[in-house]
Amino acid sequence: MSEAHLFATGLLLAWLAGIRVYLTVFGVGLAGALGWLDLPPALQVTESPWVLGAAGGLAVVEFLTDKIPGVDSLWDLLQTLARVPAGAFLAAAALSPDGDLGAGMLATGAGVALTSHVLKSGTRALLNTSPEPVSNWTASAGEDAVVIGALALAFAHPWLALAVVIALTVLAAAVVWWLWRRLFGRRRGAA
Repeated sequence: MSEAHLFATGLLLAWLAGIRVYLTVFGVGLAGALGWLDLPPALQVTESPWVLGAAGGLAVVEFLTDKIPGVDSLWDLLQTLARVPAGAFLAAAALSPDGDLGAGMLATGAGVALTSHVLKSGTRALLNTSPEPVSNWTASAGEDAVVIGALALAFAHPWLALAVVIALTVLAAAVVWWLWRRLFGRRRGAA
């Protein structure tokens, strides 16, 4: 892969880590372990059976926890401590030919992971104001599907995957803005 492709892949991995960090790490590690991808040296740690086992187990916990309204917001708050550093690592590791992580890419990865994490957790916090759980379950299942689909697309066509992720980010930001105005704009007008 060219350096430009690795850059796009690193940004994608950081973005995905901001949404589902354990699923992202598990997917990258599994792809490397099965020979689907030739991982850069710094990412080869994800192929370890220990990392695969821990990431897979935590991905299942996150899958279940994320379906419970209210609990998912608490989980998102706690996962800020994992998603942002993991996104920074994944982005920098994707561009590391010798295993050394560059400070610029660490910062870029952290910013991208934080952006997707804030959008995800903000959207979910707004959805939790709804009394019915279906919207929460739908959002959670959608996030699972987006991460799995974007990982698969990132391995085959990183630039296309990056374009899709940018479009989804803009769409998510618009939805958050619309929900915010709909939920809190009405209250201001009623007061």
